[in-house]
Amino acid sequence: MPGTTLQIPTADGLADAFAAFPDDGEPHPGVLMYADGFGLRPVLRDLARELAQHGYYVLVPNFFYRHGPAPVLDLPGFIGEDERPEVFARVLPLIEAHPPELVLRDAGAYLAFLTAQPEVRPGPVAVTGYCIGGLHAVRTAAAHPDRVAAVAAFHAPVGAAGPDAFSQLAAEAHFGHAASDLTPETLGELNQALDAASVSCTSEIYPDTVHGFTMADTDAFRPAGLRRHWERLLPLLDRAL
Repeated sequence: MPGTTLQIPTADGLADAFAAFPDDGEPHPGVLMYADGFGLRPVLRDLARELAQHGYYVLVPNFFYRHGPAPVLDLPGFIGEDERPEVFARVLPLIEAHPPELVLRDAGAYLAFLTAQPEVRPGPVAVTGYCIGGLHAVRTAAAHPDRVAAVAAFHAPVGAAGPDAFSQLAAEAHFGHAASDLTPETLGELNQALDAASVSCTSEIYPDTVHGFTMADTDAFRPAGLRRHWERLLPLLDRAL
């Protein structure tokens, strides 16, 4: 599956990005994929390539580009219990320096770039993301309801988007939560807020998962959780795009 590094023009400079797409000379639906808080790295490229195998053009921006090209941080090859405190100490300041207003400023540039690629089919696109990237995905979809037909977020703090963002969502959505992130009671409250905003979505806790369950380069990885993620994401994209 081809993959290439690209430069996305934004209001604040060039954001490096990875793109994967079928090498068949045909245009395909576009998907904007946001990384988790550890950023653009090999495991995200692998996820993009796997999704591209199903017939999508997948663009993964380095949303920390203001701090340098990916990898912004020199991360260990595997993030386990011993590595996690030091990694979080370096990652959290980057996340805090990337508030919602920057997310939204960049989102328009990412979508414009994605839809301008000759390998991308005209029409609406999808946005997906992991961890903090899932929150970015929700905010992007809410800010561009005319351009985003599907949004998915996994082990993400989607509740932080709030009712104002939910009320702007026109995309069909799926939210896959880690069992360590939400209690059934908290999930019920979130789903009530989504229902009140008339969001067309499924929102569920994936059994026996912890935060970060899709990321194979961490000790949070759960193969069954990743499989369930594909089982939910692929039909959503097929319906919407």
